[in-house]
Amino acid sequence: MLRNAPKFYEVARRIVEITEGCILVAHNAQFDYRILSTEFRRLGFDFDRKSLCTVELAKELIPDLPSYSLGKLVRSLGIPVTDRHRASGDALATVKLFKLLLDKDTTKSIIQKSIQLNPKNKINAKHLNIIEQLPAVTGVYYMHKANGDIIYIGKSKNIKSRVNQHFTNTNSKSKKLQLQVADVTYQATGSELVALLKESEEIKRVKPTFNKALRRAIFTHALYVVKDENNYLNLKINLADGRKKAITTFSNAQSGKNFITRVNEDFKLCLKLTGLQKPKTSCFNYNIKKCNGACLKQESPEIYNKRVEELIDKYSYASKNMIIIDKGREVDERSAILIENGVFKGIGFFNLNYQITNRKVLESIITPMANNRDSQHIIQNYLRKNKRLKIITLD
Repeated sequence: MLRNAPKFYEVARRIVEITEGCILVAHNAQFDYRILSTEFRRLGFDFDRKSLCTVELAKELIPDLPSYSLGKLVRSLGIPVTDRHRASGDALATVKLFKLLLDKDTTKSIIQKSIQLNPKNKINAKHLNIIEQLPAVTGVYYMHKANGDIIYIGKSKNIKSRVNQHFTNTNSKSKKLQLQVADVTYQATGSELVALLKESEEIKRVKPTFNKALRRAIFTHALYVVKDENNYLNLKINLADGRKKAITTFSNAQSGKNFITRVNEDFKLCLKLTGLQKPKTSCFNYNIKKCNGACLKQESPEIYNKRVEELIDKYSYASKNMIIIDKGREVDERSAILIENGVFKGIGFFNLNYQITNRKVLESIITPMANNRDSQHIIQNYLRKNKRLKIITLD
């Protein structure tokens, strides 16, 4: 393989060009960097680059593994690899490992460390240059000061377009943000659901200066069920109350009303028992034969309640064990949102079904995230709006 390969001096200039202003990421980076430095020194040049080591990062973010060699590490994490011990195969495996480590790095220490390492990011670059480097993909973006501190976190289906809006808006908040932003980093998610969950959790954890308004709860109303004196299950949209168990939540009252109106038709429910009308006798739907007469006690509570329970089962994931499968960051990748006993556990990305059907591997690729009312609202709202999502039920 080496017989017809180019000599180092023939590719040295290209190596300088492609690594200019970059940070080298390698598995056991010290070894790779020492090889490069030695070869350049033989040519009479100093090769000076910053580096991040995926061995050190893996030990920090995934502790207590039996081995941190590249082969054993990617196998234990279910990362698909081809051409092991070849330059391209090992480099691609390191890329996939680094992406997983970025997902695991909830404190964003890797990103902040890389900004501090990279001298060009200390200069307050023109906004146009920042925008040019951003992709038009779905994900979460982080706006940093010159020292790497995060001052704003956002999510978008098109990161490039959204950041451009921040830099072109003329309101007072945008102008203040523009003065302080030195760099923008991002995390592609592919899935809008993953982006929403990441944005919500990281705003709560980091508490960026310019995200004050978004730290509060992102929903105001919820759907509750109560049994009336005649044993019929009544559905009601009320202000969200953390002391009560909600079926699902809504960003505002109108969103809740729209939902209850739609499911009223889907499940042939009674307008009176869902709070959409308050008639003294029968509801309007009974008169047009779209209600079976629960408002007049003509339909038994057992039969009516069965349809209400079907609705609850469809729109609430309480006590369920499941994985929500959504888009990934690459064509051959998918995202996984894990729910256990109705509790949101975290998110991960996978290339092979083996990674999510093998429980041990699944747990290793999932990045744990907080289960709170906001994350529950985000998931329930997304499930309502995206009915074609693939959902795998776990035993």
